Amino acid sequence: MQLKHILLLAGLFWGAASAQAQNKPVAKEPAKHAAKAPARQGAKEAAKPAAQEQMKPVIKEPAEGEMKLYYMALLRKGPNRNQDSLTSMRIQDAHMAHINKLAAEGKLTLAGPFMDDGDLRGIFIFNVQTMEEAKALTEADPAVKAGRLIMELHPWFAQKGAKLK
Repeated sequence: MQLKHILLLAGLFWGAASAQAQNKPVAKEPAKHAAKAPARQGAKEAAKPAAQEQMKPVIKEPAEGEMKLYYMALLRKGPNRNQDSLTSMRIQDAHMAHINKLAAEGKLTLAGPFMDDGDLRGIFIFNVQTMEEAKALTEADPAVKAGRLIMELHPWFAQKGAKLK
């Protein structure tokens, strides 16, 4: 009888050791009525990222082939490109600030210049609801206002969430 108990205990021990060796993460349910323990200094800071991680929204990837309407602006050389270099630099700086502001607001998905020095200078891809909104955003660009650039707008379909690689 004692040998059976020893073998049973050895089997239980072996199974527990084997499961622990697999090192599988275990999902823990948060305690609903856990008492608050006094926090050690530094423990609060360590707890914050975990709490923030739980609060992050779940981002749903678009279904394969799901399409979305964007607005593409083709930036072309404008009629007024005879500014002095200092004025031209100020306009360019304001143009870049406008681009960064729109990107930060989530209205501009992609922007960039063409590198061949032709009449076509660059593109914007707007993530806005209407062509009118995209037009207003292009007309607010300092380079367009100064006449250095003109923009040609087109509705454009692309796969939702597509990324450059």
